[in-house]
Amino acid sequence: MPTIDLDYLHGFSGFAVPDIEAARTFYRDVVGLEVTDGGMGLLRLVLPGGADVIVYPKPDHVPAGFTILNLAVADINQAVDVLAERGAQFLRYDGFEQDERGIANGDPRIAWFTDPAGNILSVLQN
Repeated sequence: MPTIDLDYLHGFSGFAVPDIEAARTFYRDVVGLEVTDGGMGLLRLVLPGGADVIVYPKPDHVPAGFTILNLAVADINQAVDVLAERGAQFLRYDGFEQDERGIANGDPRIAWFTDPAGNILSVLQN
């Protein structure tokens, strides 16, 4: 079979939420990401480093049972404190030793929280 080179121009990921305006507010005001309109009712999240993630409305959305977005931070203690002050609720998982704020002190140090749709996100520090 002949090999055909593909000339990809850009890559991005996406995930669903039932309420696009709640997502806009959460990702902008709580998480602190740049959020723009993506056209056709979509949101575009600009991640540190410039990658894009699209957020699309899905009224019958069911959140995944895994982390959909990881954000690496320089200081996880500060990140968790700021996110908690802004209203993020941190998760606890059986089998992980987590401190009082929900930070698992492994390698990497990581803390999980959810968006208003129940999608799981994390902040982590290598």
